[in-house]
Amino acid sequence: MSYEDILFAVKDGVATITINRPQVMNAFRGKTCDELIDAFGKAGWDKSVAVIVLAGAGDKAFCTGGDQSAHDGAYDGRGAIGLPMEDLHSIMRDVPKPVIARVQGYAIGGGNVLATICDITIASEKAQFGQVGPKVGSVDPGFGTAYLARIVGEKRAREIWYFCRRYTAQEALAMGLVNKVVPHDQLDAEVAAWCAELVERSPTAIALAKRSFNLDTESIRGISSFGMQALSLYYQTEESREGVNAFKEKRKPDFRKHVK
Repeated sequence: MSYEDILFAVKDGVATITINRPQVMNAFRGKTCDELIDAFGKAGWDKSVAVIVLAGAGDKAFCTGGDQSAHDGAYDGRGAIGLPMEDLHSIMRDVPKPVIARVQGYAIGGGNVLATICDITIASEKAQFGQVGPKVGSVDPGFGTAYLARIVGEKRAREIWYFCRRYTAQEALAMGLVNKVVPHDQLDAEVAAWCAELVERSPTAIALAKRSFNLDTESIRGISSFGMQALSLYYQTEESREGVNAFKEKRKPDFRKHVK
């Protein structure tokens, strides 16, 4: 597969996958997700690769979730919601290599979910995290909710989703959403240092450890599958479309007028 929306490189045992859509704050469309799935598959089963880094191009955003310009009642790809999110989330967990999120800016919405699913998250002090789903007529009914609760706790996860607030890198670190925060100009060096350590570790031991961790939360995959089917129905409602329309029109949504 030739890539249009992402960059892919392998060097010294490190595969770097970069969402390359800075013009839309690295928001993903269906094509982006398909390319990410392909790249994770290549890196995940390449024996020369010890660790995978997921990054976003530019200086402003890691990823800001689904591209609303590609959302007109449905996204533009395959899958229950027009985006193959189940497949993307699954392969990130299934590859037998640790995945590090390099977060230099906004990790919002679906971008926050990607950072959550990564094994390790290293952030610049300029990074910001948060959800927007209930503000725009959406939600992630799977790893973005249930797995998030495993990481930060039920109370904090519910706060993140219900209120859609922004959290600084230090706040994310305090709640366990991030492993390390460094000055912005030291982010690449820090990621490289963590990668260098992982290159020296036993790949089989790491793979077994990752699968062992995943087994404890594997039931969430079923929750996600069911939830995405329900979400596809929700996206067809006027309530959900109100969120998208309000976002595009830069106004405050009025969800309750569509509740029957």
